[in-house]
Amino acid sequence: MKIFVTGSAGFIGSALSLRLLERGDTILGIDNHNNYYDPTLKEARLSRHINNPNYSHIKGDIEDRGLIEKVFKKNSFDVVVNLAAQAGVRYSIENPFAYIDTNLVGFGNILEGCRNTSVKHLVYASSSSVYGLNTKQPFSTHEPVNHPISLYAATKKANELMAHTYSHLYQLPTTGLRFFTVYGPYDRPDMALQKFTEAIISGEKIKVFNYGKHRRDFTYIDDIVEGIIRVIDNIPLGRDKWNPLSPDPSFSTAPYKIYNIGRNKPEELNKYIELLEKYLKINAKKELLPLQPGDVPDTYADVDDLVNELEYEPKISIEEGIKEFVNWYKAFYIA
Repeated sequence: MKIFVTGSAGFIGSALSLRLLERGDTILGIDNHNNYYDPTLKEARLSRHINNPNYSHIKGDIEDRGLIEKVFKKNSFDVVVNLAAQAGVRYSIENPFAYIDTNLVGFGNILEGCRNTSVKHLVYASSSSVYGLNTKQPFSTHEPVNHPISLYAATKKANELMAHTYSHLYQLPTTGLRFFTVYGPYDRPDMALQKFTEAIISGEKIKVFNYGKHRRDFTYIDDIVEGIIRVIDNIPLGRDKWNPLSPDPSFSTAPYKIYNIGRNKPEELNKYIELLEKYLKINAKKELLPLQPGDVPDTYADVDDLVNELEYEPKISIEEGIKEFVNWYKAFYIA
């Protein structure tokens, strides 16, 4: 297939591009290489696949309407995977317009491109952050998510609503994936794993929010990519059994579907830190702090739909995953 991957120099986008190329797909990637974090990491990710003859790359923004229109007019994509987004819960408090521009305007441009060129399937990144004030766990896509607690989460919920509208009006098949705390080699420097590792090696204190008691459904990058690929190959269909008097938010009469994608096994942040200490062979200095604004106390993914419908099976334990991350970090930053 010919697949358009946005955010293709990002953590998930690059790993996905590698796997798709390995199986024989042709990829056009786009990334803006912005300075939200050190762009050299994006260049390093991209170096793994930019020379593949089946990969082409554009440096640009998805909120650039003219550029995106040209990209869709010049190509005939079977599938679009939209992973380009301004990420980060806390940064959305500091710079809200970055989220409005990329996550809303940019996603609108992608939707328009897909519907105007009859793309067969749009797969896009949502987030576990959409669960907001929900406390019923495990988090289920069959429950409403109407109370986000960060602008980042609100933009991701908006993406789901925008996608459903296009699925309904134009019969554009769309699938949204609510990612749960993805980690692994080449992950973002603003994420806990890299921040903690850098601080521990430097002998600095790590900031441990909620006193390390909150739990996250940490999911290794390889398991995430496997799930995305299964979703790419499974185009949603509208379902006649959908009941408008008791609407299920995860599907519709339109060709629209929402999945959680996680490990279905939350771990306490303190365990995460203990494993880092074990594989780094350094004890961490900790600054214990309360929960930060915009953060949810716990995440726990109900992935039954992915398991039952697409035979998804996350395989990498947190012990294996953190060991792989530490090995990569040492080789990339220290060797």
